[in-house]
Amino acid sequence: MAQISSNNGFKQCSSTHLEPIRTKEVDKEEALQMEAEALAKLQKDKQVTDNQRAFELTSSTRQKTQVLNQQDYDLMVFPESESHKRAVDIDVDKLTQAELEKLLLDDDFETRKTPALPVTPVLSPSFSAQLYLRPSIQRGQWPPGLSGPSTYTSIYPSIYSKQAAFQNGFNPRMPTFPSTEPICLRLPGQSPYFSYPLTPATPFHPQGSLPIYRPVVNPEMAKLFDKIASTSEFLKNGKARTDLEITNSKVTVNNLQGSPKSEDISKFDWLDLDPLSKPKVDNVEVLDHEEDGNVPSLLAEDPWDAVLLGVRSPASCHLERKVNGKSLSGATVTRSQSLNIRTTQLAKVQGQIPQKDSNGTSSLPTGSSFLQEIEVQNEEVAAFCQSIAKLKTKFPYSNHCTNPGYLLSPVTVQRNICGENASVKVSIEIEGFQLPVTFTCDVSSTVEIIIMQALCWVHDDLNQIDVGSYVLKVCGQEEVLQNNHCLGSHEHIQNCRKWDTEIKLQLLTFGAMCQNLARTAEDDETPVDLNKYLYQIEKPYKEVMTRHPVEELLDSYHNQVELARQIENQHRAVDQVIKAVRKICSALDGVETPAITESVKRLKRAVNLPRNKSADVTSLSGGDTGRSSPGGSLNLENPVQVSMDQLTAAIYDLLRLHANSGRTPEDCTHSSRSIKEAWSATEQLQFTIFAAHGISSNWISNYEKYYLVCSLSHNGKDLFKPIQSKKVGTYKNFFYLIKWDELIIFPIQISQLPLESLLHLTLFGILNQSSGSSPDSNKQRKGPEALGRVSLPLFDFKRFLTCGTKLLYLWTSSRTHPSPGTMPKKGYIMERIVLQVDFPSPAFDIIYTTPQVDRSIIQQYNLETLENDIKEKLLDIVHRDSSLGLSKEDKAFLWEKRYYCFKHPNCLPKILASAPNWKWVNLAKTYSLLDQWPPLHPLAALELLDSKFADQEVRSLAVTWIEAISDDELTDLLPQFVQALKYEIYLNSSLVHFLLSRALGNIQIAHNLYWLLKDALNDTQFGSRYEHVLGALLSVGGKRLREELSKQTKLVQLLGGVAEKVKQASGSARQVVLQRSMERVQSFFLRNKCRLPLKPSLVAKELNIKSCSFFSSNAVPLKVTMVNADPMGEEINVMFKVGEDLRQDMLALQMIKIMDKIWLKEGLDLRMVIFKCLSTGRDRGMVELVPASDTLRKIQVEYGVTGSFKDKPLAEWLRKYNPSEEEYEKASENFIYSCAGCCVATYVLGICDRHNDNIMLRSTGHMFHIDFGKFLGHAQMFGSFKRDRAPFVLTSDMAYVINGGEKPTIRFQLFVDLCCQAYNLIRKQTNLFLNLLSLMIPSGLPELTSIQDLKYVRDALQPQTTDAEATIFFTRLIESSLGSIATKFNFFIHNLAQLRFSGLPSNDEPILSFSPKTYSFRQDGRIKEVSVFTYHKKYNPDKHYIYVVRILREGQFEPSFVFRTFDEFQELHNKLSIIFPLWKLPGFPNRMVLGRTHIKDVAAKRKVELNSYLQSLMRASTEVAECDLVCTFFHPLLRDEKAEGIARSEGAGPFSPTPGQVGGAVKLSVSYRNGTLFIMVMHIKDLVTEDGADPNPYVKTYLLPDTHKTSKRKTKISRKTRNPTFNEMLVYSGYSKETLRQRKLQLSVLSAESLRENFFLGGITLPLKDFNLSKETVKWYQLTAATYL
Repeated sequence: MAQISSNNGFKQCSSTHLEPIRTKEVDKEEALQMEAEALAKLQKDKQVTDNQRAFELTSSTRQKTQVLNQQDYDLMVFPESESHKRAVDIDVDKLTQAELEKLLLDDDFETRKTPALPVTPVLSPSFSAQLYLRPSIQRGQWPPGLSGPSTYTSIYPSIYSKQAAFQNGFNPRMPTFPSTEPICLRLPGQSPYFSYPLTPATPFHPQGSLPIYRPVVNPEMAKLFDKIASTSEFLKNGKARTDLEITNSKVTVNNLQGSPKSEDISKFDWLDLDPLSKPKVDNVEVLDHEEDGNVPSLLAEDPWDAVLLGVRSPASCHLERKVNGKSLSGATVTRSQSLNIRTTQLAKVQGQIPQKDSNGTSSLPTGSSFLQEIEVQNEEVAAFCQSIAKLKTKFPYSNHCTNPGYLLSPVTVQRNICGENASVKVSIEIEGFQLPVTFTCDVSSTVEIIIMQALCWVHDDLNQIDVGSYVLKVCGQEEVLQNNHCLGSHEHIQNCRKWDTEIKLQLLTFGAMCQNLARTAEDDETPVDLNKYLYQIEKPYKEVMTRHPVEELLDSYHNQVELARQIENQHRAVDQVIKAVRKICSALDGVETPAITESVKRLKRAVNLPRNKSADVTSLSGGDTGRSSPGGSLNLENPVQVSMDQLTAAIYDLLRLHANSGRTPEDCTHSSRSIKEAWSATEQLQFTIFAAHGISSNWISNYEKYYLVCSLSHNGKDLFKPIQSKKVGTYKNFFYLIKWDELIIFPIQISQLPLESLLHLTLFGILNQSSGSSPDSNKQRKGPEALGRVSLPLFDFKRFLTCGTKLLYLWTSSRTHPSPGTMPKKGYIMERIVLQVDFPSPAFDIIYTTPQVDRSIIQQYNLETLENDIKEKLLDIVHRDSSLGLSKEDKAFLWEKRYYCFKHPNCLPKILASAPNWKWVNLAKTYSLLDQWPPLHPLAALELLDSKFADQEVRSLAVTWIEAISDDELTDLLPQFVQALKYEIYLNSSLVHFLLSRALGNIQIAHNLYWLLKDALNDTQFGSRYEHVLGALLSVGGKRLREELSKQTKLVQLLGGVAEKVKQASGSARQVVLQRSMERVQSFFLRNKCRLPLKPSLVAKELNIKSCSFFSSNAVPLKVTMVNADPMGEEINVMFKVGEDLRQDMLALQMIKIMDKIWLKEGLDLRMVIFKCLSTGRDRGMVELVPASDTLRKIQVEYGVTGSFKDKPLAEWLRKYNPSEEEYEKASENFIYSCAGCCVATYVLGICDRHNDNIMLRSTGHMFHIDFGKFLGHAQMFGSFKRDRAPFVLTSDMAYVINGGEKPTIRFQLFVDLCCQAYNLIRKQTNLFLNLLSLMIPSGLPELTSIQDLKYVRDALQPQTTDAEATIFFTRLIESSLGSIATKFNFFIHNLAQLRFSGLPSNDEPILSFSPKTYSFRQDGRIKEVSVFTYHKKYNPDKHYIYVVRILREGQFEPSFVFRTFDEFQELHNKLSIIFPLWKLPGFPNRMVLGRTHIKDVAAKRKVELNSYLQSLMRASTEVAECDLVCTFFHPLLRDEKAEGIARSEGAGPFSPTPGQVGGAVKLSVSYRNGTLFIMVMHIKDLVTEDGADPNPYVKTYLLPDTHKTSKRKTKISRKTRNPTFNEMLVYSGYSKETLRQRKLQLSVLSAESLRENFFLGGITLPLKDFNLSKETVKWYQLTAATYL
């Protein structure tokens, strides 16, 4: 066959031996001759000899049908009568247009009895004269540009000598026209429980025969048809064009068996004067689907979207007719796009009789009623669309406040810890000025004042300037500061101050500011369409089974039925019918109803009956078959025909069931039905679980039995004990199914059910112990395995109780062996099965009505009127941080005293959680309480969106209170709000409206919401709901925002493809694959600028491909470098990962960011590094890269594999990048603060798997953690041991930086205080963090699956302890972490593991840790002489010796001096030994020294040895002596240039002891409560000893006078430190305030000695009368030489 390409992109097939199409008209004789030749050829090929007998069979069948159903008329077939007018009696030429139209509308014109076989009109009079084909399903309107899934098959053999077109333009060549575009078919009325894609099928070439009828068109009739073709009635009903185009067609030649001639087909069927009253055959289709054929599974737009939405514009409602692959536009017809069911079959199925309307035109209520039922769109979705359209009108495009078109810089409220006059330097770019305007301003100044200061440089008179029309844009970002907020509150300014970078801004007017994301007038006029913009969104779940279009499958089925009725060898034909039925059931999710099963069995039995057994047919089929006809076996007593009719009825029942499964069927909510209120319904809840369809075949060998657990829940708790079904195995009909057919009765009356009651069905499988292929490889799990779960609200969105049969879609995980090239997540794929559940359909509707609340009754009681013990008990419960720990007694007590709690509004969640039940009879009181309750703080109201509160009134009120939250706070909490949508019972909720309204007013919210919703589409149970909300967001967001989000989505898809290719490539080829693949991404940027999904204010214009690379970790993430579209911006660097779920990282980083904001609000800036992370789909996402940072492993391995056991690597790495003392002190300070924040955050969140590759350090000293794959205490295991043995990571090298040396200093006390202060601030927000994490439970994170996972956080926060007790607790954690060798060992093991994969550190050559750069002798000059000149003792950061190296270079007359420690000399030797073999290097002095190392004798000895080493080194080979490493060692550093290093004498360091005096200070916390005095000994600093040795201090206290020393208390001993931290509580109980005022507190500090008596270090006596014991006093006290007991 020749392949011809057409302009519509489809291929045409034409027979190579066909003559060109003739354009001249065909006369009568030629047409009849062509017909005769065709029929003769058909009869000859198929050897049909008994045409008359077959005709009689058809006639007898038709007569029998007329007996059974006298009024079963086809809509468009007019019964013929001799008394009526005949076409041949009419003078066509003399008819006027009006007379002809009147004639056509006459019921009596050219009619006769309807044939019994279900006949449907054919395309044209010419064609209807030559063939009869079975009916086809009407497609209605397909979206423009989308071809229907239709296939035409010609039954004419290609032997004609002539090809001609009839006068109406129709050509007898019927083409095959398979669609090459995918079709996504969704039955209307669907619920969130099902949707499935249907794909075009392959052409079907039937093996049997089709009936072919003799022509009945004489010349007079042909003349009349041509006249009719031009009438207005014809034009009005979709026949506007007579010139049918056939150029885009394809001919498939089929040699089919000839069928008997018949004259019983109507001559006027093709007219189709009422296209809405019956289906018509626009496309003649005979389809077959290969049983195991490969059918494309691509998805396209849903052709029924308009039906689902009900907002289709009139302009798009034209009936499109497909003929020969072309769309024929005709009159505007309002028509559904859903599945059209064959009317004549439905007349049989439903037993209804066609009626005639007032005009006498036949109509078919059976077909139309079924179509109306199946075409009704989902009412809940329609109502949602209307409400969203109404919401959209509240945000007109003309409102600049809600539609600015650009992003606003986020704001964080921060207490200014630098004082009110903290100032910053600001650089502002102003148009017309070559240089930026730079000035210093106060951080507390508003942005508007900064704008005025900048305008002073431009304008002399500001009175004439509208300052409000100017904005300050951040240079490098499409982001604007908020004019009404102070400068320092913006996160961008805070980050600039944190990184110590210049603040660069740009002054612009509103008009000059880029507003390319603003909505337009056109956006406001565009109707809401939920599905219109979702076509580019990736569907998360691919169906395993390819779904054929239901229409084509039904067509194929009817083909087989017609063939089976016509041929004698029925065994094979019936097999084909059964196969067609199987395919229909397969397309409908493998659902096979009992009626279909029984009908198939009857059909198989019937086809095996002898032909003379007609008397037994009645009993077999169960119906009255009427009289027998002697004409043959194909009569109404034929058991095969009767069985097939029953089978057809069963198929349409299945279609009806499938279409109605997502909503309440029409017969359950008919307007004429009576209504009963739910509160008065005493019936018990009951339903029948029938079967589970679509069972995977691999389950058969893995599971022996199955059962369902049915539970009824409300507020996340079971209303009644779950009921378990019987345990059954699998059955096999067409497919495997699990059949229970069991009635489940809950002993609870419907009146007791809350409105939001949910029915949960959980499927369990019992493992087949004898099977060798159990899904569990370890064979240890013997118990039942949960396979999946589905939930259903008992009341629909209109509050009607559900009724009728439901098909519930349950997603289940099963282990499979992935095919090559696929990477299923952790060995699992998702499969979908269908649960068939039958609910009762009573004669009345049960509706839930909300009880009336009497708002005039006010119940509020005064808390002070309660007895003291009851009041204290109530206050204790009210002040608890969470309702998680409340006992049943506490809840009952709180509910009883709820009217006393109005002055504590934030306890409302605890009260509602304590409600005994939510029955209808008690709701009025609960709602009355809500009406009186004062508003909650938005963050407190967040708890009311949790699963514990399903009541619609409660959730709606919570949203009302949450509306007070700022946009920036909402942005931080968006993930929780998106998850809270799962707890909404219905789609159209207050929460959805709230989120969409905020998204309309803030682009940042809209952007974040888009990515969160898109990621949530992966949710198996709620994906459909998220799809609706995402569709609404895209519909209301405006065209520009949609286009931007579409570009971002495309970019993510491209990067995902690159990452997959790089990951699959071998190690050596990865860089080549990366560079080549990035070219495709670069081509994307050539067409578009694109905002970054991580941060939409960053706009990239192209890739910097040379800078793109990949990381060597297991996931092989990409480093993507992009060029900033803003010329004043820096390069954009992000990491893109595939194969890892980043949602947990997002959650951990979100929690850390919220902690940081809490600390900042309280004035505690812990200088946290908050980087962005975004999950862009299943197991992929983007992470922001923090510049100038390295992992601890990379830093430590510069000192060898054992670098993790050394103390100095971090300090020396920081000193390398911060060479001056001032810079180093600043970096050390940053380290202390950020390390404190990391310790608290990682402990509270239980972040585990902490090794030195997921802790990073910035060159500015900021430490931060990455990779949060383990949290909430789920530790990484090393065999049977926990790898994370310490509470958090705090190692000796970190302590070295904190202390400024090896010994504890007052800086470590600062660190401890910061940790405890930060910990106590977070503890005050325990409820917030528990609520936020609780809302994320349904997100599917592997380590956050239940309330039990929150227990770790609650225990870690110690909510019931005081701040002092918490301070002591966290101090012990610090000590435990610092003393843990397990962390260092863990780091060491990780170093070894990484060394195995990566070899040496990433540098090509080793570098010196104390030098930031590498130098060469070509730069510095060759060395002539070098020697160790002398040595000096240093005390900073601790006591050590430094050696002075004298260097004389060629060409210099004065020597230079550098200062190096012994460790630095040793590092030089170690790094040289890596580059050169040991025989080329001199020997290095032995490091091992017995006794003390930091003494003068050792230093003097080492001076001689080091000098000898240098001399030998310089005499070594030139490649060694003049290598860059040696040059770098002698290159002067900043510390070498400072003269004080030489001038300082021994013992002059800052920590040099001064013998013979007492010194130091102690920090105490003194408080009194409940008759107890609490003395917390916190820190001691600067202790002095006589011999200069470090003491072992401890503290001892007395309450004087105390003659018997009964008040003695003491702390533990701190070893070898002058600056000990204790944080220990010394308690004195049983003392009244009056008694204490007469006492004095004596405190003594002593040093514990093992070989001699403890000696006194200092003390203090404090009269307690000087203290205000009503509050805590925290203060430093100077130690003196006071006497002590």
